[in-house]
Amino acid sequence: MVCLLCVLFFSPQDSFLTANTYLFMVQAQGMMLRDNVRTIRHMIRLYTNKNSTVNGTDYPDGSNSSEYVAQPTAFLPENFTYAVNLPCPEKLPSMKGWNHVNMTEIFMEDIMLQFSKHTDIEEAGHWKPKDCKARWKVAILIPFRNRHEHLPILLHHLIPMLQRQRLQFAFYVVEQTGTHPFNRAMLFNVGFKEAMKDLDWDCFVFHDVDHIPENDRNYYGCGQMPRHFAAKLDKYMYILPYNEFFGGVSGLTAEQFQKINGFPNAFWGWGGEDDDLWNRVHYAGFNVTRPEGEIGKYKSIPHHHRGEVQFLGRYKLLRYSKERQYLDGLNNLHYTPEITLTRLYKNISVNLSPELAPVTDY
Repeated sequence: MVCLLCVLFFSPQDSFLTANTYLFMVQAQGMMLRDNVRTIRHMIRLYTNKNSTVNGTDYPDGSNSSEYVAQPTAFLPENFTYAVNLPCPEKLPSMKGWNHVNMTEIFMEDIMLQFSKHTDIEEAGHWKPKDCKARWKVAILIPFRNRHEHLPILLHHLIPMLQRQRLQFAFYVVEQTGTHPFNRAMLFNVGFKEAMKDLDWDCFVFHDVDHIPENDRNYYGCGQMPRHFAAKLDKYMYILPYNEFFGGVSGLTAEQFQKINGFPNAFWGWGGEDDDLWNRVHYAGFNVTRPEGEIGKYKSIPHHHRGEVQFLGRYKLLRYSKERQYLDGLNNLHYTPEITLTRLYKNISVNLSPELAPVTDY
């Protein structure tokens, strides 16, 4: 009403411009409202749809151009016969799909006692199949500090799953000591270097301790492209937060990880290092694959980053990802580890500080 009165007090030309401006504002608000409705409707459809999408991604129209998805194949029948001299298939009958996730706290001693009955699990949680040749030798790297109640829950679920997938594997818990803010990325770099001293691992899974897979068909082998396993987290309503999200659980071959120069070491506190990893992967000419349909679902153990600060400098670092990629990573890292072996994992303790990964100006 006010705008109509305004039109009457202006010249015809001014009235025409004012009316057009008002009409444009109304149209713009209508477009915004329509887009918001579309977004909400799309999120609801993604959350409620229990079937796989057409292209196996979170984008039914196939618009996720940065994601490479392999064609799915059928799982093998129950009567499949293994051959000890041939690679284990990736779609085994032992991989049933959905698993019940029990996040009830359990003592590490109970987990070790449970798996001590399996004499084929060697020290540090090293295992490989005997009825076929493991297709991948997988090192599971777990960054760690003050999460002693979470680690046994993770091992309780992961060990049987990896055995059903017939992967050769071992666990490396990379623990940060000292008083500096938590540096998840640098811990992964340390874990990679230490694991490569043990065995010629060809696949690395970078695994948060509080992420539990809900589907054992989420195959923890690597591929031609880096893999984002944790595509659908319960804390995000099983919806990918944004296309470049690369957090939680990811996998790269040793060659891929070396080519991108590993993780950045400069992210102190939580947040940002996974976005930087995404940039590094794409700057190196790779794409990121994700599990199709419901396979990439994970439960997250609530913790709210207890005692860890948010890294406020991450946005500035992310603006210079490309310039920093080959100055900060595997090639500028120095550390002194303390190694202890347990029945189910190798513990690598390091006291991290910025001086251990100096970066020249860029």
